[in-house]
Formats: sequence, structure tokens, C-alpha cells
Amino acid sequence: MTSNPTQLETSHKSWFTQLPMDNYLQSVVDTAPDKIKGEKEDACPSDYNLGDLSIACGPLVRFLASHENDSNNYRGSILLVVRNFDSNQKIPIVNFAVGPSIQNDISKEFFLNFFDPLKSEIIHHEKEFTFFRYFFQFELQDYEQKVKYSVSKFTLPHYQFYIPTKYQSMNIMSFSCNGFSLGTDTESFKGSLWLDVIRKHNNPNFHYHVMIGGGDQIYADSIKNISKKFQEWLKHKHIHSKEKLTQDMEDSFDDYYLNRYISWFGKGYWYGTVGKTIQSILPIALATIPQINIFDDHDIIDGFGSYSDITMRQEIFAGVGQHAFKYYMLFQHHTPYNESPQNESSWIMGKTKGPYITENSRSIFAKLGKSIAFLGLDCRTERTKHQIVTSSTYDLTFDRLEKEIHNSIQAGKQIKHLLVLLGVPICYPRMVFLERIMDSPLISPILYLARKGIIAHGLVNEFDGEVELLDDLNDHWCSHSHKLERNKLMDRLQKFGERHNVRITILSGDVHLCCASRFRTLKSADELNPKNDPNFILNLISSAIVNAPPPDGMVKFLSMRARKHIFHFRIAEDMVPLFDYEAGSNNHRDHPLFMNKRNYSDIIPVENLSKEYILKHFGETTNKYFIPGKVVVNKEASYNDAAENMSAFKSKNSAIGYPLEEDGIIATIHVENSTENPKSETSDYEIVVPPLEAKELTSHC
Repeated sequence: MTSNPTQLETSHKSWFTQLPMDNYLQSVVDTAPDKIKGEKEDACPSDYNLGDLSIACGPLVRFLASHENDSNNYRGSILLVVRNFDSNQKIPIVNFAVGPSIQNDISKEFFLNFFDPLKSEIIHHEKEFTFFRYFFQFELQDYEQKVKYSVSKFTLPHYQFYIPTKYQSMNIMSFSCNGFSLGTDTESFKGSLWLDVIRKHNNPNFHYHVMIGGGDQIYADSIKNISKKFQEWLKHKHIHSKEKLTQDMEDSFDDYYLNRYISWFGKGYWYGTVGKTIQSILPIALATIPQINIFDDHDIIDGFGSYSDITMRQEIFAGVGQHAFKYYMLFQHHTPYNESPQNESSWIMGKTKGPYITENSRSIFAKLGKSIAFLGLDCRTERTKHQIVTSSTYDLTFDRLEKEIHNSIQAGKQIKHLLVLLGVPICYPRMVFLERIMDSPLISPILYLARKGIIAHGLVNEFDGEVELLDDLNDHWCSHSHKLERNKLMDRLQKFGERHNVRITILSGDVHLCCASRFRTLKSADELNPKNDPNFILNLISSAIVNAPPPDGMVKFLSMRARKHIFHFRIAEDMVPLFDYEAGSNNHRDHPLFMNKRNYSDIIPVENLSKEYILKHFGETTNKYFIPGKVVVNKEASYNDAAENMSAFKSKNSAIGYPLEEDGIIATIHVENSTENPKSETSDYEIVVPPLEAKELTSHC
């Protein structure tokens, strides 16, 4: 990565103000050797230097927690990976300058806080790489703050992030599938949606305070090509072999994951079997928007956890998961995998070790500001073909949620929205009939010929010789293996939300297209007003920010399978017709339920938006209903009047009205207009999610 680091002068105030906000995006672009600058993609970019430090990866900023124990705190960490650090060099230090996010005549009167250098901690050393971790904590104020930081007295334009006021909830960006599948031809993808993320982040109306990774933050499937030892085993093994995991093979796994993260998180460089790409806006985003992540199969290898038990328990295959977990913890959580979990209160630790990754599962709870809580459920560490999460982990998770709800009420900071991150959609078209076909003994002769390479060798995977698509189907919550577990989880979530007046919204990715689905009460008197419906739960599905979308035929196929289902008595689940119009044009779409274009999403509290923004997007009043997508019902006054005005739209869209209120949130899917445009512009598809109508609160603790 080329860069122009600035060495700080003695005046800290000039350091804080040297980069006006309106020049921020341009300065980021100027320091980023992305495709928009025409850099060649033949090789991974080199490290960049800060003084005598060779920065291989980072800084990576991680968000940990806020509003803990009746406080207005904000916690996080920074990870820095330095190449060839030796004892003659000074330990890199990190300094912070913190002040109001908007510099104007009024804010100049505010006192700027300058913090002593953060304590540097070496958490890992491997080959030529040294991993430095820095914990930080700030006090939330009455105004939004900008945090600028330096490394060893050097800074870059993107060495900054934003934290909300103590009265606000955070502006949240969410993404998944951050990489290409191994065989993708990248030639037609001229832009990077990470550029659009930075563009939105630079919006004067709001900045992203946190960035949620919903899984597949890195694509590690190429381990089967890069690790020669693993490749040899795959070529010559017998299915379900008892071959042992050797030290040479373990070393090759370590070498692969270490360098894959250094290349992708550090340089934005990816390569597969038929294509390469440089998306160097990615490491800039990772340095300027604090992250909170869970992992999914591609952070390990395609389908990990969803193959047959005898395949998953092979020592070599399980070893892939074990080594992937090590680097997932290091790069995505700034944590050595063997570090005591007692050091971090945001973890929800499973009681027992996983069946294949022999580590305790790590789900995450964090308050994203005053009234939004986040639960990232670890759906991979404990996963088997017949289980996603153990019963004991579910119990621990809901116990933690009950405790946090009770504490928030006691502190006068009631949680009004709970975002639940599940890597794979929980409300999605059923594919059970395909599972039955692929599991049927009738296709065994075809599979035998494919395994021998006589016909369509790509029909089967190299791990267990089953149909290649079957692991993806087994991953889904609606598969026949997971359906009962899925229904129990949704039942607990719905009852939890109703008991505590908390609106639950589920975030998912994985499927390489975007859509929205929902649970809601049927035949309710309040059907047009979901704020009174405790069973109304939206599943926002946003995928992929980098990977190639599926063909149009998949959208047509999914639309045919997208039927309304009865979850249980009086509760329905269906897809939301969000995409009536094509991204980047006014062309009407035949299949409004799914959009097969690259995308990411955000969640913005209504209260964080300016009056000008609301007027521009929603009109002159907040007492309205909004159909998902672009349709606005311009009827003011009572909900009943609005209901009459909506009747013409209801049969067409099968949609209920969503009122815009101060305690609500706006969920937006940003869809790429064209892969040919290096500017990576997007179209917005919005859903307003109202709070759950308040009733007398009980803690139930």
C-alpha cells in the first residue's frame, strides 16, 4: 500500500484539526492504490512504513462495549502487525486526540482531550510478524466525538473514528461475504463497495460508529490449493481416512491463514484460481470504523461443520478448523485463542468445547449506544450436520440477555432494539426437496461416476464425495436437520421481545444476494401497525459486499419457492417485496423479493437523522406509513385513515405499513448499480422498523 504518513508536530491541536471533514473522503482515496487509481493487480502490495516501522497489517480497530455497569463508557482495541520488529526499535506507541466531531465556532470552545500513550502489549509473535494490541476507553459526552490517533507519532487521514453521544444509539454498518469464491473471474468487477462505505461514512448527516461483520470476512477456501500438504492429502486420501495430522501440515495451515489475513486485511489483496483483485479501501475501512465480528464457514473453509460427522472428525480436516480459529481470534478479535476469556466481559462463552474446533464457542453481547443491544451468536464453533448451537449455549445466551435487560432498566437506559446476528438467514425459502433429492440413494450411481471423474467431477466436493451443494443446504436453518432447533430459537426470541418490549431485528448474510423477510401476527387488528405486534421480527439479509452474485435464474427460482408459511398459530413468515425497481434505474423488476447484486446494509436510529435528511427521504411528517422500498403513503392523521389509503398497495405488495417514529430504526440495503463502474455507486432500499409499543415493564430476572 502506498501512503503518505504525516509526522506530528508538537501542537496537538493542529494535529486534530489539520484534516477538515469535507476533505476526508478525497484524502482517503488519494492514499488508496485502488482500481480507481489504476494500480496493477499482478502482486500483493508491499508494506507501508511509519518511520522505521514496516506495517504489514493494521491498524485494525475493534469495538468492545459501551454503557457498561450504569456508566457512559466506550471500550475498544487496536491491532497492529509489524514486520521484522527487533529489539533495537522503539515499541510502537498509540496516542489519541479526542474532541467534537464537527469543528465550528461553538465546538472550538470545547476542550480537546489528549491521552497519554496507550500501553503496548505484544500478544503474538510468529515468523517475521509481531502483533501489538492496544486497549482504549473513553467517556461518552453530550456531543458526538471524533477520535484521531497516531502510531509512533505518525498519522494518516483515516486514522480516526467516531463515537456517539451518551444519549444516542450508534449508526451501524453491516456486511458479509467479504471476498470472492475461489473460482470467480474478477475481471468484470471494476469497483469496490468499500469505496461506497467510506462515501456514506463521510456523509455530513451521520457517520458509522460501528461495523458488524456477519461472517466470511475472509475467504479461506484456497487453503486446499495453497497448502501443498493438504492438497496432497485431498488427492490421495481414501474417504474417511485415519491419516494423522503432521507437524509439517500444521505449519502449512499456520502459514496459509497468517499470510491470507496479512494480504486481505492488511493490503486488500485477494487471488483465486482464475482472478486477482486489490481492494485497498478495505484496510482503510478497517482502520476508521470500529468492528465487531462473528465467523462463518469461509473464514475456515467452505462448508466446515456441515459435512457428515465421520468426515468432520478426520484429524486433518478438523485441524483446518483449529488453525483457522486461531487466526480468526487474532485478526478479528485481537485475542490469542488461549487467552483467558475472563479478561473480556462481552463474550458469552459456551460451557463445552466444540466437536471439531475444540474451543469454547464465543458469542458476543454489546450495547451499541444507549438503547440498541447486539447479540452475535456463534453459529460455527459448535456446529454439526445436525446441530447449530448447543442447548446450554442457548440458555447462557438468554440468561445474559435477561440480565442485560434488567440492568438497562435499572440504569434508566432501556434497551428498545435487539439486533441478533446470525450468519445464515433464519427466514428464507425452503429447499428441503433439494436435500431429499441429493440424499436419495437414487443418485448414488451418478455420484459414484462423479467421484471417479468419469462425469461432472465438480458435482461432488473433495471432502466427503457428497453433492457439492449439499453442505450449503445443510447450513441453512430451514434444512430438515435444523428446522426444530430453528423454531425453538425463534419462539424464545419472540417471547423474549414481548416480555421486555424489545423490538428484535435479525441480521444475516451468506446467500450472495439481498432480501428481507419477516415474522408477523396474522389477522390482527393492528396488522397495519407492526409497532403493536410483538411477533413482528425483520430478518435483514445482506450479502455479498465483495463476492459475485448468483445468476438471474436463481432469483426466479427463489421467487417460486418464496411462499408464505405459518410459523405457528397466528404467526406467519414471508419475504418482503422490497425491490420493485432495478438498482440505478427506474426499470420495473419482475421479481421484487430478491436482488442479485452486490450490497451491504446499515441500521440508522431515526433520532440520529437530521430534519433535512428526513424531509428529503420521507416527507414533511413522521406520522405516516411506509411500504418497504420506495412507496410513501402521503396520508396524515390517524392510523385508520392511513390504513384506508394503503389498501390499494396492500394486495400488490403483500406488505404492512411501517410507521416512522423517533425510537425506530431505518434499515437500508445499499445495492451496487453496476459492477462496471469504478465509482461503486449504490441505490438505497429502506425499511422503517418501529419500536415495540411500550407496556408496563417487568424484569423477569
